[in-house]
Amino acid sequence: MSKCRVVAVAESSPSTPGCDCLAHRFGNAADRPGRRPRYASDMSDAEWTRVRDLLPVPGWPAGRGGRPEGYCHRQMIDAVRCLVDNGIKWRAMPADFPPWSRVYAFFARWRDAGLAAELHDRLREAIRRSEGRKEEPSAAVVDSQSVKADATVTLASRGFDAGKKINGRKRHLLTDTLGLLPAVLVTPASTTDRDAARLLLPAAKGRFRQLSRVWADGGYPGHLADWTAQHLGVVLDVVRRSDDVQGFQVLPRRWVVERSFAWFLRSRRLVRDYERRTDTSEAVVLWSMTMLMSRRPAARHQPVPVRAA
Repeated sequence: MSKCRVVAVAESSPSTPGCDCLAHRFGNAADRPGRRPRYASDMSDAEWTRVRDLLPVPGWPAGRGGRPEGYCHRQMIDAVRCLVDNGIKWRAMPADFPPWSRVYAFFARWRDAGLAAELHDRLREAIRRSEGRKEEPSAAVVDSQSVKADATVTLASRGFDAGKKINGRKRHLLTDTLGLLPAVLVTPASTTDRDAARLLLPAAKGRFRQLSRVWADGGYPGHLADWTAQHLGVVLDVVRRSDDVQGFQVLPRRWVVERSFAWFLRSRRLVRDYERRTDTSEAVVLWSMTMLMSRRPAARHQPVPVRAA
């Protein structure tokens, strides 16, 4: 697949009214009946209108090779969203979606080709523009979250977090000041925050050249601040909790990434880590954030219901 945007959308095929995805217009899905949204995770028409133009375009419509797809893109995306949002097994895919093996092949192809990350990044840029921000963040917040791992997770990709007493994996997030996600890294839970930051921050700096300041908690002490300033040109500001305050305390900047962790836990697939590969776990995180971001601009255009007096 090539990585370019859908510039214009033609009218949908008469045999599939209401569906204007590329698979129905130019692929082999024109003879398949359309599916009506019925689950809470399904995209509304307003969401689909905004997501459609941001989708990566496969090579076969322009004659660049590849086999025309036989399943509706909207149905495939809704199927992945259903799995992420409800935490079901692949083989438990509802019958009104395409076969689970085809949905998984779609998910794996987008993961390996970086297309899920591309769609996520385009939505993030659109959200930042709508909020009056630049597309590229200049400040971010970093933190980690340890989650238990299922028995399907191999021993080589899991570990024990002695501080949280969790045997599983650790998600390292870098969020902008809106709580959106420029970078994510999944490691065994035994990986320290400092070691993960030496992988996460250089990768983020390579993509976002304007990134100059990162807030972190007390789990990123030592020489990490000097290392980021010397090698990356990034100021690492550690926001510590006051020892004089008892109970819960909202800390400046750090609450942003904590809110993002709470957003992810609304997706039941992320309550535990069920994936055999760490890049699959990262892809699930991106799909969860993609679902959140696609709903945000669409909700603003929904009509406000009129309540009876």
